[in-house]
Amino acid sequence: MSSACVPTHPESLGLAKAGARAGATSPQQTKGADRPPSPPTPPRRRFRVEGADLSASVSVFLIALPLSLGIALATGAPLQAGLVAAAVGGLVVGRLGGCPLQVSGPAAGLTVVTADLIHRYGWRATCGITVLAGLAQLGLGCLRVARTALAVSPAVVHGMLAGIGVTIAVAQLHIVLGGNPQSSVLANVRALPAQLANLHPAAVTMSALTLALLFGWPRIPGRAGRLLRTVPAALVAVAGATATASLTGLALPRVDLPSWSSHALAGLPEGPVLGLVAAVLTTTLVCSVQSLLGAVAVDKLVAGRPGLQSRVGRSGLDRELLGQGAANIVSGTLGGLPVAGVAVRSSANVQSGAVSRNSTMLHGVFVVVAALLMVPVLDLIPLASLAALVMAVGIQMVSLHHIRTVTRHREVAVYVVTTLGVVVVGVLEGVLLGVAVAVAVALHRLARTRITHEEKGGVHRVHVRGQLTFLAVPRLSRALHLVPQGAHAVVELDGSFMDHAAYESLRDWRRAHTAQGGSAELTGCRVGVRSPGYGRGPEDEDGREPRASHGQEPGLADGPGLAHGTGLDHGPGLVRSGLARWGGGRTDGAGHELARGISAFQRDTAPLVREELARLAREGQRPSQLFLTCADSRLVTSMITSSGPGDLFVVRNVGNLVPLPGEENGDDSVSAAIEYAVDVLKVRSITVCGHSGCGAMQALLSSGSQGGTSPLGRWLRHGLPSLARLADDGWPGVRLSGRAAADTTERLCLTNVVQQLEHLRAHDSVARALAAGELELHGMYFHVGEAQAYLLRRAEGEEEGEVFEGVPGAEELRSPA
Repeated sequence: MSSACVPTHPESLGLAKAGARAGATSPQQTKGADRPPSPPTPPRRRFRVEGADLSASVSVFLIALPLSLGIALATGAPLQAGLVAAAVGGLVVGRLGGCPLQVSGPAAGLTVVTADLIHRYGWRATCGITVLAGLAQLGLGCLRVARTALAVSPAVVHGMLAGIGVTIAVAQLHIVLGGNPQSSVLANVRALPAQLANLHPAAVTMSALTLALLFGWPRIPGRAGRLLRTVPAALVAVAGATATASLTGLALPRVDLPSWSSHALAGLPEGPVLGLVAAVLTTTLVCSVQSLLGAVAVDKLVAGRPGLQSRVGRSGLDRELLGQGAANIVSGTLGGLPVAGVAVRSSANVQSGAVSRNSTMLHGVFVVVAALLMVPVLDLIPLASLAALVMAVGIQMVSLHHIRTVTRHREVAVYVVTTLGVVVVGVLEGVLLGVAVAVAVALHRLARTRITHEEKGGVHRVHVRGQLTFLAVPRLSRALHLVPQGAHAVVELDGSFMDHAAYESLRDWRRAHTAQGGSAELTGCRVGVRSPGYGRGPEDEDGREPRASHGQEPGLADGPGLAHGTGLDHGPGLVRSGLARWGGGRTDGAGHELARGISAFQRDTAPLVREELARLAREGQRPSQLFLTCADSRLVTSMITSSGPGDLFVVRNVGNLVPLPGEENGDDSVSAAIEYAVDVLKVRSITVCGHSGCGAMQALLSSGSQGGTSPLGRWLRHGLPSLARLADDGWPGVRLSGRAAADTTERLCLTNVVQQLEHLRAHDSVARALAAGELELHGMYFHVGEAQAYLLRRAEGEEEGEVFEGVPGAEELRSPA
């Protein structure tokens, strides 16, 4: 069986190789033996908890305990239901979920939905609806549609959370003032004047103390403040209010946890079928979206901790959905609130140093212990204090950062409509309204195109701003016909899409204009990939084979597809940006073509990136990754990694080779780049990227172990260990996920990535950084013909039944044992 995984730690690679060779037994060894060799006994795995997970679980538990009670209070459910959901979220999702460091439990985002269900159907029926929502999540997880939820406009999600936050804050304000909330936001607003006229001094005092501690605790200055901030502010706020109320003997409502023997379990929901279906869909939607977005956010937090991502991997969103579904089934059955990923607890878990899913599970164990043994202490907590805590959470859900983001992207209308819809009508209805407005805004932007014409210095400029579709063709034609015969024209396409009608209109006009002695240039926005026929001039349409450029094959430039900024010869599609332009004459030589590209950069691209480049010039480069790849012209690193200026420190050579340090005929330039990247720039990861059809690997196969005396032959000697590794019968080999290597060349290309990662570990600077946990090594393979990236992954997770997902949209290099 083949293997395709490169462990990211030195010891992992050594163990994998030793195990593979120790497990291989030749026929000569077994022939004539008394009995067949017994299979190796797998090492016994023991459950071990690291100190970092233990301390993180305590921090998360101290946050989860008061919040779980407060959310249960806000929904009108029995207070034990919050503890049940917190325990189930920690234990079930912690074990089964796809995001190891995300903490799940009762979430503030579900408060409005749950409160409405309890008001309509009662508590036991709400538990039954939670079970059905869990089953729906299991179905969605099995269908592997988790990433579809991420396609929802962020403005809709932010608006939904803001609407829920407003609803929570207005309802809990009544409890803070000593009263009881009404059934809807509008009713709560109408009842607020009467509530303000009838304040409960003790409740207001405890609420004010809770809020003061909650917001003041993180702002304590100095060394003492740093030490005190290790205790969660939510716990300090509730504990301070509880202690004050107990010592002063204030008379006010407190937590009242009844006996667990009388705890209500799930019941069958009754009511109109359509209403129940809507309830299940709403619960499923909010639980799923909040959990999946939380998993993506946790991935970003994990990426900020060097060494942690290689240990926990990226979140498996479909598996996370399955885990959340299982938790909701268990929580609903046991009489708990709906479960979802919780941002506050997840963030605290990562920032507290958690390194595995054990921290999440331990926090669930602590909740169970508290629910069984700390009831007398919990009964002392004033309800007003919990209400103030939840009200603060609701206010924070209306994020100013989110408002600035949607304003910058011109999606304020979507945000406002969603927020008001959730507040006035309900969560599901508000989300549907927001989606409808988002679709309308997208259609409006697609259909709205501004076309202007101006003449300056004898040059006629036609500026097209927006998407160029058939709806804009009449206005485009009018603007183009304002250009006189024989004049020089510049058409600026400030958009990313051009359909077939617009394409034909521009092409026909350009042909007629150049035939009458005029000239034309086009510039546009850069999106997509390089067009196969980039560089063709109009005269290439005379039936001769068009010349290929930039590593592309000839004869592929006709018909619809991706079009460069000069793209009228290539068909409609995505319009590429201002790197090149065309005119009425033939391009004379590569030097002129390069000069045209530079000129287009100065005119179109430089104004867009000048500010960012000026910042980098002032601050210096601070890349996070060293990217070592082949010099092949078809490998555009910025394109396949979606990186920009200052993101990658790139080293390119023939064959993406890493000479061993001190080796004869070595290359100090590669070693110097590695040392500079690791010791000076402090990069957090190094990626070795190979690719399909590598000419260096083909040359290596042709020359064999002899190498050559030319500069290229001497350089390729650094690839001989890869050739030897490929021929090693004791090595399991390497393969792509989902298919075998196409031929020997591709096998060598893949093997070379594995071998060069091993060479990297021999460099002193890399070895030191790996030992200190400050550096990660990654392998990557890019199939040029398929435009498909593959990431090299460790094998241990698959032995344990865990699948490490690669970058979204990228396949994965996997390894069995």
